[in-house]
Amino acid sequence: MLSPRTRTASRPGRRRRTVLAASTLTVALTVTATACGADDDRHNAATGSGPSPVASQGDGKGEGQGKVSLPGDLADRLKEHGIDVDAWKNGGWKNWDKKDWLREAKDFVNPVIEGLWKPERMQSAKEADKTVTVKDASAGQGVSDPEPVPVRAEAERTPYHRNAAPVGKVFFDAPDGPKVCSGTVVKDVNHPGKSNLVWTAGHCVHAGGDGGWYRNIVFVPAYNDYGKSEAQLADASFREMAPYGNWWADWASTSNEWIAGGSDTGGDGAAYDYAVLHVQPEQGAKSLEETVGAALAVDFSAPAAAQAGQMGAWGYPAAPPYNGLRMFKCIDRPGRLSLSPSLPTMYRIGCTMTGGSSGGGWFRVVNGETKLVSNTSIGPLDNTWLAGPQLGPSAEALYQYMSRTHGGR
Repeated sequence: MLSPRTRTASRPGRRRRTVLAASTLTVALTVTATACGADDDRHNAATGSGPSPVASQGDGKGEGQGKVSLPGDLADRLKEHGIDVDAWKNGGWKNWDKKDWLREAKDFVNPVIEGLWKPERMQSAKEADKTVTVKDASAGQGVSDPEPVPVRAEAERTPYHRNAAPVGKVFFDAPDGPKVCSGTVVKDVNHPGKSNLVWTAGHCVHAGGDGGWYRNIVFVPAYNDYGKSEAQLADASFREMAPYGNWWADWASTSNEWIAGGSDTGGDGAAYDYAVLHVQPEQGAKSLEETVGAALAVDFSAPAAAQAGQMGAWGYPAAPPYNGLRMFKCIDRPGRLSLSPSLPTMYRIGCTMTGGSSGGGWFRVVNGETKLVSNTSIGPLDNTWLAGPQLGPSAEALYQYMSRTHGGR
């Protein structure tokens, strides 16, 4: 692992440019938020409530009924893999035996289990961290740019549904328990205005070369909408934690490179560490984009780091000193990170966000429009920077596949 090091002081000129760019990018992202009226905002602020959820979810404090929803041919696909639906519902999904862990791209299954992700279970989820080793970090010497000056993460303004509506948390189960990442609602080019697509990291859905698909994957947009503290959330209702409800992934795709070569430290799959989810509401009928009121376009032609201008990374860091309850952001000018001469270079920015921010979107403003250009993948042990993949033809092909094959449902 990278050893901790003393942080260098920021250069005054650089800090000034960063703040100005942050203002521009933040405003651009803010305008994508749900269009609530002033009266609605005053009411929400006074009551501590967020926007209406997809459908009535109850208070989320009681035990879930374990009801499993099986869209389309999912039951048949489960049977093909030898998975009994009732057994899965009653805890069979906790079997992580290597021979039963589905890993191929075509093998993804994720039946909805209503009531599984209650507020207390969400809060118990640990960060899905990815760090790089000294060997990984030194492999690109001569290609990588100097390490960036750390940029202290800034808390996003609340309510999140007004200021960063497309951003949320991705929860899932791994062999060692509930985990959490971040994600972003993105547009569906083949189904405009009705997207059910979420962008995140490959390591938030699949364990890579030594494992398979994670389970019970769910996206929660505008999680903890008002940024309440742990003490304030002691008796939180479901609506306070998940104002738009839970959105289960009925399909997920990540890169073949991540499936083959991803590892706990990123590995050979790090430069391809991205994924797209197609989600459905645990309860409700409208699309995710219609419900949230926002979605971002994905830019697959973003320039090399030197020409990229400013970028911002958004997410929910969950490892100390953060606790995963609040949304943060970092704005910086990206440099290059090379893990191997045979791999594409990655973007790298200064940022103090920790694990849990993985999968969170990286945004840049193009002609006044905020677009997603990357996602958080790896970082060092001392949490001074983040790196994300450059999204090119392979990422666009995956996105188009998800849009054409699973979009519009």
